[in-house]
Amino acid sequence: MDITELKEAIVKQIKQVYDPEIPVDIYELGLIYEINVNEENHHVHVLMTLTAPACPAAEFIPQEVKDKVSELEEVEHVEVELTFEPAWDKEMMSEEAQLELGFM
Repeated sequence: MDITELKEAIVKQIKQVYDPEIPVDIYELGLIYEINVNEENHHVHVLMTLTAPACPAAEFIPQEVKDKVSELEEVEHVEVELTFEPAWDKEMMSEEAQLELGFM
């Protein structure tokens, strides 16, 4: 599996993670800012945010992302970094998510 395919597989795994209060996966919500894969050792770094710093799901969503990405056989190590810069807003959602939530 090349890096492009691996990144696609990682996105597919992340799309299985949902904020329990919103019926859209966190990728489509725009909570994933970056996915970086080291080509040599397949270490993955995910930079993400939450809808709000006080989000009640803050305790488990990053861990769920780590767990889902770690399920991929090709991934050696996963680091999930949480940031609030820039702050998330609804403009970061995909069109699909905006339609699902009635913003379009």
